[in-house]
Amino acid sequence: MYKYLKNMVLNLFGPESLKKMLPEVENTACRRLQSWSSQETIELKEATASMIFDLTAKKLISYDQDNSPENLRENFVAFIQGLISFPLNIPGTAYHKCLQGRKNAMKMLKDLLNERRSMPRKHQSDFFNFVLEELQKEGTILTEAIALDLMFVLLFASFETTSLALTLAVKFLSDNPSVLNTLTDEHEAILRNRENTDSGLTWKEYKSMRYTFQFINETVRLANIVPGIFRKTLREIQFKGYTIPAGWAVMVCPPAVHLNPAKYQNPLTFNPSRWEGTEINGASKNFMAFGGGMRFCVGTDFTKVQMAVFLHCLVTKYRWEPIKGGNVLRTPGLQFPDGFHIQLLEKTRME
Repeated sequence: MYKYLKNMVLNLFGPESLKKMLPEVENTACRRLQSWSSQETIELKEATASMIFDLTAKKLISYDQDNSPENLRENFVAFIQGLISFPLNIPGTAYHKCLQGRKNAMKMLKDLLNERRSMPRKHQSDFFNFVLEELQKEGTILTEAIALDLMFVLLFASFETTSLALTLAVKFLSDNPSVLNTLTDEHEAILRNRENTDSGLTWKEYKSMRYTFQFINETVRLANIVPGIFRKTLREIQFKGYTIPAGWAVMVCPPAVHLNPAKYQNPLTFNPSRWEGTEINGASKNFMAFGGGMRFCVGTDFTKVQMAVFLHCLVTKYRWEPIKGGNVLRTPGLQFPDGFHIQLLEKTRME
């Protein structure tokens, strides 16, 4: 089942699809940044979460908040806020709001799927179309319930984790001017090497962002957005003198690896250059920011595209000033309890 669902997701977020999606990702980032620059301040976590959710929801289910009577993202926010809370299902508690958020979001997704089923589109335009085609195939192992759960997970995972990573990335740039200068130089070089400076990013340009990928790796290494990865033992194993029986659940803790001085020199220091010459195309024993083992996060490439393109638009066209917030809290996942408020200013031609 996992391989089947993975192939379904790669149909939307695989390399070939991402190549076609690149102009839309860039246009979305540029439009949002321009809008934010007209405001006195923005709270970056909320702003990037809104941007990413709208883009992902559009690609998955053609959802448009401006033309919808209900706010799908609000239900996901309620779900996230109570995800790790005392399991007391009483109205008013975070746990109750979490359950209601999921229930309402699932109802909206089901209604949207039924609406698409009654009014099918001629051409495959989003993930809904692909799901409906799969459901109609003879002998398919996909059920409507599994499909809706998959959509829920994809929407949840994409906007929450990526917005946290982007917010932390901008904070790291604010705190490390030399890193910002190096990153800016790489992206301005991309613009200088174009025949037409007004053209959009190409896939070749995206793949050439070597320092950007080092920066992203270092950001997610220190972010440790997912504090635990759960796996199940298929057979009895021995680990450091302990016996773990077959069938037991095991929680792998990525921070224990990412912050281990035996694995990373000065592990608490933000240093993108530590990744120079290192190719990370999947998970390894020393890098689990996108999962580990056979079940590597299938949305990794989509996340990297969004982060790299956003950073490209940001550092080439804007500068910013931190206003307030930016404090990091782990409970146990990464949070910005006071937000991260910045003032975004468009660069002049002389900058």
